[in-house]
Amino acid sequence: MDAAFTAEQDEIRRTLRELLAKRSGPDGVRSAVRTADGYDETLWRQLAQDLGLPGLALPQEYGGVGRGLAELAVACEETGRVLLPSPLIATAALAAPLIAALGTGAQRTALLPRIAAGQLTATLAVPGGSLATALGLTGDPTGGAWAGGGRAGGIQARPVSGAEGWRLYGEAAQVLDGHSAGLLLVAAHTGGFPRSRTLLFLVRPDTAAGIVRTRRTSLDETRPLARIELRDTEAELLGADDTVDVTCALAPAGRGVAALLAAEAVGAAASALERTVEYVKTRERSGRAIGSFQAVKHRLADLYVRVQAARSAAYYAAWDPAAGGLALAQALEALRITTAEAVQLHCGIGFPWEHEAHLYFKRAAADELLFGPVHRLRDHAAQQAGLFSLPNGQPSASSAFAAPGSAEQVAV
Repeated sequence: MDAAFTAEQDEIRRTLRELLAKRSGPDGVRSAVRTADGYDETLWRQLAQDLGLPGLALPQEYGGVGRGLAELAVACEETGRVLLPSPLIATAALAAPLIAALGTGAQRTALLPRIAAGQLTATLAVPGGSLATALGLTGDPTGGAWAGGGRAGGIQARPVSGAEGWRLYGEAAQVLDGHSAGLLLVAAHTGGFPRSRTLLFLVRPDTAAGIVRTRRTSLDETRPLARIELRDTEAELLGADDTVDVTCALAPAGRGVAALLAAEAVGAAASALERTVEYVKTRERSGRAIGSFQAVKHRLADLYVRVQAARSAAYYAAWDPAAGGLALAQALEALRITTAEAVQLHCGIGFPWEHEAHLYFKRAAADELLFGPVHRLRDHAAQQAGLFSLPNGQPSASSAFAAPGSAEQVAV
């Protein structure tokens, strides 16, 4: 694999880093998360119009830039460095690929150019806090069990009698940027109890009745979550008919999401490490900078190796999204360990609201809760690769004492 960046990718990184250094410092982040939308709308429009960020990986025929996942990963690494509050992940990573994969020609033409231009933000709403499973990161999305089933639970959909359209009932408790998104892709059950199946529906909160969106208090304010309540809410089926296999589209989309989240986590980990290195150069104890102590140097060196390994994995996943789950596991682990060490090496001052170190620590914890945890990401990747099965499909001897598919089986 050639890990060298192209001149265009380097230019994306340089331009974005310069802009975010001016517009999204720690004070800017705190101001943005206090707004109703949870992000700086002016900065988002600038990122969309001047840099084409939300349309970076969308085809040119739909108003996108026509680049690939690698360019978007470079951008996500830079937004991760400053913990930029923005709808980029929800819109460009979660929603847009599903619209491009499943939408009709009319739906793609109507929605994707607006997304690429930054005029429309979107997100994916799945019930039960099962986003990681729905995307095929910590479990098998086939069958849609993650969306709830039977006559109760999840979100239910029914066709409108004598008319085109659908009505949705239910609730999704943890929707990324769900309080501000202009378009919701809602996973819902239809077909009744015996033949229940999961489909995706388009809900436009600005015009649909019977929808309540509530921004929740989240651990990481730069990654806002919302509760979506649907009560006889008008919706449009995503796709031409109700025979589309949604779960087969969610898993490929999930691999791309994982690659972008890995790049974002690497950017955050690298920034936390850089800030810590600068701090230990100036903080003195017994007349010496604490960075001059050998024990501190060893800890920082270990963190550097861990971040660099995670960066290599994230870049590889951007080139081959099939490795997205493992890259995300390594990046989230690196972020968690690096931010925890950063708080300690800041000698305890790193956690008050006045210091930005705690923002990185909270991002690490919140991302692992929402998209992980790390051991489940690795467990599912191992099961998919058949690492604990013999050629005939039987479990190997090393996993005989653990339940199939469990984290304990991987630990063995």
